[in-house]
Amino acid sequence: MDAALLTPPRRQIVPVSNRWGTGELSVMDYGDARRPVDLVFVHANGFNAATYRSLLAPLSASLRILAPDLRGHGRTRLPTPVEGRWSWGDHRDDLVALLDTLDGPPVALAGHSMGGTSSLLAAAERPDKVSRLLMFDPVVLPRGFSAMMAIPGLRSLPRLWPITKGAIRRRDRFDTPQQAMDNWRGRGAFTGWSEMMLADYVSEALVPDDDGAFRLACAPRWEASNYAAQGHNPWRALRRLQRPVRVLKAGTGTVCSIAPEPGRLPHVIVDTVPGGHLFPMTTPDIARDALFEASV
Repeated sequence: MDAALLTPPRRQIVPVSNRWGTGELSVMDYGDARRPVDLVFVHANGFNAATYRSLLAPLSASLRILAPDLRGHGRTRLPTPVEGRWSWGDHRDDLVALLDTLDGPPVALAGHSMGGTSSLLAAAERPDKVSRLLMFDPVVLPRGFSAMMAIPGLRSLPRLWPITKGAIRRRDRFDTPQQAMDNWRGRGAFTGWSEMMLADYVSEALVPDDDGAFRLACAPRWEASNYAAQGHNPWRALRRLQRPVRVLKAGTGTVCSIAPEPGRLPHVIVDTVPGGHLFPMTTPDIARDALFEASV
């Protein structure tokens, strides 16, 4: 097996203080610590950076990669109030704080789903820190929807979506991590995952509770809040970001409404790939090749 796959990433703790609160961003650091960072990769809603270890670790033989846990996920410790929350401005600003710690050349920025969109929002704020952007089926709703979400009275509509309601009902307590693995294996969102990827997700998806059991690090209310908070405008960020942008759009069940040849966005390339929204988990070779190409 590839030695890079067997080498555990280092753990960085990045202090964060912004309008959304003060705390610590947990970051997995792959590759040679003596070289500048090549790639920053951001996970999807409800998951964590460790989930993508088998995707990222083989690249660390030639790349330095940072993979943060977003606010409310994994080992990151930042406030997660849901009342009045209406956009991913908090994720954007947390990633800006991470980018601001980097003193090397501009990095490739990449992410999956919410992580891709949050990376886009951050890149538009710090284009000097980003050489290019790669997004795996990012959550980019139709242009008209973004305009609707700018109207305060309509911002609560996504709370009625089935995916939002489903997240609230998610089981969030288990007696042991093994019980969680047995409960999730081959079911729902975890269909088609390798045993290694599922184990990596579980390794940081749960935190000990006071009674000796385990609960989800990403609380169901926070996961649901991420689905419901759609007041940000990825289309405006795409127009502002004058850097090469590549989108890998899921062939089935996509949440990305960017067209194959998006008008007035000549710097954006959209490719449709086989599989559903979670293709980085089910067909990681496609995602890994794209990450390597974006980073060299």
